[in-house]
Amino acid sequence: MINLTREQEKQLKERNISVALIEEQLKKYREGFPFIKLAKPATIGDGIIRMDDAAKEDYIKKYEQLRKGKKVLKFVPASGAASRMFKSLYEFIQRHKELPAVDLSQDVLFNAFFTNIRKFAFAGDLDRALQQKHSSLQQALDNKQYVLILETLLGPEGLNYGSLPKGMLKFHPYEGGETRTALEEHLAEAYRYANNGGHVYIHFTVSPEHRKGFEKLVSEVSRKYEKMYECKYHVSFSEQKKSTDTIAVDMDNNPLLENGLFVFRPGGHGALLENLNDLDADVIFIKNIDNVVPDHLKEDTVVYKQALGGMLLDLQAKIFACLEKLNSGKSISDDEVKEMIAFAATINIHIPTSILHFGEEVKIRYLKEKFNRPIRVCGMVKNEGEPGGGPFWVDKDGELSLQIVESSQVDMNDRIQKDIFNRATHFNPVDLVCCIKDFRGKKFDLLQYRDNDTGFIARKSKDGKEIKQQELPGLWNGSMANWITLFVEVPVSTFNPVKTVHDLLRPQHQMP
Repeated sequence: MINLTREQEKQLKERNISVALIEEQLKKYREGFPFIKLAKPATIGDGIIRMDDAAKEDYIKKYEQLRKGKKVLKFVPASGAASRMFKSLYEFIQRHKELPAVDLSQDVLFNAFFTNIRKFAFAGDLDRALQQKHSSLQQALDNKQYVLILETLLGPEGLNYGSLPKGMLKFHPYEGGETRTALEEHLAEAYRYANNGGHVYIHFTVSPEHRKGFEKLVSEVSRKYEKMYECKYHVSFSEQKKSTDTIAVDMDNNPLLENGLFVFRPGGHGALLENLNDLDADVIFIKNIDNVVPDHLKEDTVVYKQALGGMLLDLQAKIFACLEKLNSGKSISDDEVKEMIAFAATINIHIPTSILHFGEEVKIRYLKEKFNRPIRVCGMVKNEGEPGGGPFWVDKDGELSLQIVESSQVDMNDRIQKDIFNRATHFNPVDLVCCIKDFRGKKFDLLQYRDNDTGFIARKSKDGKEIKQQELPGLWNGSMANWITLFVEVPVSTFNPVKTVHDLLRPQHQMP
């Protein structure tokens, strides 16, 4: 049992973190998290569904029919600064900051960057910021003052892009000088598939230091899009809860202390399960903040979102029909049980036929447990070398289930496990649509469907010393491990993330 000082007790109380949770986290540091056991990659026809055009159109129609009377919401994780997006720019500044002018003749990446700098949506703002420094973008380019340009783009005396979150950055240029931030593109996209009879609900998770900036941006732009689309936006925000932070330790697994208090670190995107759990909606689309495109390329995204939504609601209707029968109080025949077992197999739920030999009460209880869970349909893109987790069949205690798995969850020293991971044909673009209510309309407690053994321990650096940090089961990984899951192939055209500033020069982020 850990002994706490009075100040530490107060610290935990303020964060709503129990001593038992701290002890559990310290135990995980000492013992480690077990690796996931991969059985095989999920592939087309074996865990991943491929829709033909007819099926796609059918699901789009079902989406429009079955969503009536339901609240549809879009959930966008948007926490954190975009500093990693500008890593190469900061490195350029460090290499050349002592030089009055820089020769780019041997630097292909930055030659392209500065040659095309006016194609960035933020170019006009950058020019105006440079004029405040008694220069201009053109003058700085002519004088090869590339460091000045980048410092003005990234620094607090300019646009401060190095400290802003991605959602507030100008991503896309449009005709006539119009520009849009990533947040605005999500507003425009949400209207097309999350429109509730003229009301569009969208929720962003943000960091505390950026919340006012997000709220200001929404107040400035929402009327423009409401007028454009003749709708009403309902934009809400939440922050990662302090109670989801995890305790940091030194390399000997002792709690890290500063001025006698514990050092806590954010628990990763798995902490957002709490935020998702607080929402009240019937259908929730989940998509990352940086995966957006201009209007002329939105069609594929919208079509497949609607199709995934239709598949989800069709599946939910069939599951609810089973649950209505199981909760009717009426006797259930062996033929009806066999039908449910066969249906369960089509949605990746294994129910052994041996339950036919059990008493009726046991059969009903078992089937209820299998069907009465949150549901998710996840888009999967063909693997073309992009980083990120992938779809796999996972073996836990002899039972197979579909899971999204990151490399950090796999024992890469095990040749067989590494081989299975490397044979993945698809990867996870974070393209989910979920139902989080049961057949009576009551919200599930999503925390009850998380696999707590799927977190991981990362090594970080603090004040020049190596430390350990624990991350919670990822939001679409272990946090949804016990959900009913379908994987569906979606085209790569629906996946256009902006991981570095250079990505904004790709055709997908430019005017046609």
